[in-house]
Amino acid sequence: MRTVELLLDEAAELAVRDAWRRLANAGLPSQARHRSPTNSPHLTLATCRELTAPIRWELAEVAAALPLPVRFTGVVRFERPTSVLAWGLDLDSALDGLHRRVWEAVASDSPPEALNPFHAPGRWSPHITLGRTRRAGAFAGRRVPGLLPAPPLSASLTTLRSYDTETGDLEVLEPR
Repeated sequence: MRTVELLLDEAAELAVRDAWRRLANAGLPSQARHRSPTNSPHLTLATCRELTAPIRWELAEVAAALPLPVRFTGVVRFERPTSVLAWGLDLDSALDGLHRRVWEAVASDSPPEALNPFHAPGRWSPHITLGRTRRAGAFAGRRVPGLLPAPPLSASLTTLRSYDTETGDLEVLEPR
């Protein structure tokens, strides 16, 4: 499986890594515990089985639209088969448009069953994951918000990349 992700500017990345550290230091699930050298704060836009030539062509145009300014909305929690604690992002028209272009690119040359329905326009919730676990309700306690710094007010999404979940390879998707 291949992901299509956006990376944050340096200041926002440092803020996310600080939140990761605070969660880990408190003994809570944290992305800081994910020791892969490819682990960095990111916004997942979509997944697909492979980046075919038609998909790559469209993604190169998306990459050319970067950087994209975004605003954080605060702490969000998801209970999908995993418990996720994250900082939400405002789905303004620019981010919504960029996401739709990525979704349409991967959907145009992928079997429907290979697409994650949580990434579909209208269902997608833009967020930067701080911690995740298979333990239901892991972030339900009142102590969690007090542990975290406030998210940055704004940031820039700077780089489009793809991660291959089978090989562990990362690829920066460059503009044409």
